[in-house]
Amino acid sequence: MNNASPLSSSNGHLYLVGVGPGDPELMTCKAVRVLSRTRVWAVPSARQNGTSSARQIAEQMVPDTDRTILSLCFPMKKVYLGQETDEQLLDAWRQSAEEVMHHLDRGEDVAFPTLGDVTLYSTAFYLLPMIQEQRPQTEVTVIPGITAMAACAASQNSPLALGDDILTVVPAAFEDDRLRHILLTMDAVVLMKVHRRIDALLDLLEELGLVDCAVLTERSGLPDERVYTDVRRARGQKLHYFSTMVIRKKKVQVI
Repeated sequence: MNNASPLSSSNGHLYLVGVGPGDPELMTCKAVRVLSRTRVWAVPSARQNGTSSARQIAEQMVPDTDRTILSLCFPMKKVYLGQETDEQLLDAWRQSAEEVMHHLDRGEDVAFPTLGDVTLYSTAFYLLPMIQEQRPQTEVTVIPGITAMAACAASQNSPLALGDDILTVVPAAFEDDRLRHILLTMDAVVLMKVHRRIDALLDLLEELGLVDCAVLTERSGLPDERVYTDVRRARGQKLHYFSTMVIRKKKVQVI
């Protein structure tokens, strides 16, 4: 049974805001404008009362003075679409949705800043269905952001895909034989969140003869960004969670 409360025109608006990969100057003008005029920020973190990277980026362009900050916990657990979701995750998402709805019901607009782009592996789309289930008439605006993979390619003066390239984006955290097939058949591959599997990934790339086609970027756009143009040097390293690998097989023929 849907126990949603009736909405009126006084209910708040929910903004899902991509703040880019890390460099605050890569936030869009629209993201800055919306965050500037929204008095309630719902910021995601991996643990209860933990730090929020999205908030830290946003604050460099929009000071959070005189704002209400909701710290929402989104535990770092794998989500497999089409399979039953872990109950701890569901409980955390429901609790976060309740906190946001409390302010929406009071007529307050709420902004949810999230890393990179809202539509690409973002916690925002775990929160949104929970709210829409209870408050189906909630007005929602999604503000896209620059992705980490775009920033990684740009830092190397390189395209992500060109001409007839087929680009595939893969969350490398999963352990699946599909990755081997993807690497063998696709022209350009982006591996996201490679930090825990770097040694296994390097083994696979070396086996497939692709190690020299890869570039690894750690903490893209941040002051301590590190780029591995020779990805072999990352073996055995304790990489940050924000680590992305771009693999391009084809080169432009200029002659």
